Amino acid sequence: MREASPLVIRFAEAQGKKKSLSREAGDARRLMLLRAIGAGILTHPRILGRGRGMKKEVHRWYSHRLGMELSVVVYGHWGSPLVGFPTSAGDEWELEGQGMVGALGDFIEGGKVKFFSVNSINGLSFYNKEAHPLHRSYVQSVFDSYLREEVVPFIWDNCQSPGIAISTFGASFGAYHAANSLFKHPDVIKRCFALSGVYDLKNFMDGMYDDNFYFNNPVDYIANLSDSWVYGQLASCDIHLSTGTGQWENSGPTYHFSGILANKGIRHSLDNWGPMGGHDWPYWKHQMRDYISHLF
Repeated sequence: MREASPLVIRFAEAQGKKKSLSREAGDARRLMLLRAIGAGILTHPRILGRGRGMKKEVHRWYSHRLGMELSVVVYGHWGSPLVGFPTSAGDEWELEGQGMVGALGDFIEGGKVKFFSVNSINGLSFYNKEAHPLHRSYVQSVFDSYLREEVVPFIWDNCQSPGIAISTFGASFGAYHAANSLFKHPDVIKRCFALSGVYDLKNFMDGMYDDNFYFNNPVDYIANLSDSWVYGQLASCDIHLSTGTGQWENSGPTYHFSGILANKGIRHSLDNWGPMGGHDWPYWKHQMRDYISHLF
């Protein structure tokens, strides 16, 4: 039997803490959902309970890069591949547990998208406060390699379409991953939906800095971008940065990053949803339904 690495042990401990917190938050989230529907923020009541009968597969393999096993949960039979990243304390099951998969259920079952939910191991990288800051940036760098060299080929094989364009989605800290993965790999990831995101992670590094961090901190490496090949690839990408004036939303990071993209001449959409752009799941579900219904 393979001995668990220190990364795996710390990951398991973090998962246990996360589950206890998620149970406490469950009732509050459900109440928020019902209030949002009543207030008209969500206009699609059929999202409740959707997705329970759709095709679902769990694929798990050992990553030698990361020294641990991770799962990818796949929803649907066919459609354009859409990778979903969890929020800061989430895993590959969060998007189903918070109702995002159900909210998109008719699109998934109808073949508009095939949904791939991944674990972004935030608890081992930038949210690992017990680790040295340079270890945090190192883990993120390795995770980026795992995503490109393991998850992307898996998606192509699962879709039976080598080279098919991939889209990403994430909210809150997941928006960072959705955007970062596109800007790092614009030749294979051609569309992203980054909702209520943060794109400058210096606050997670305790004042330290290295190349691993630089090349995974979008506000830095995009601000200095000069590679003509990358510019050419980005010109064919569909980039959506979403924010608004709804509850708990801080639009500052999104506007700041949009300004950097505009200054570099990188085409993108800065989508301000107004009061419907809050920082919570009911708002994000509504936005993703609208995006998929119009863009896929």
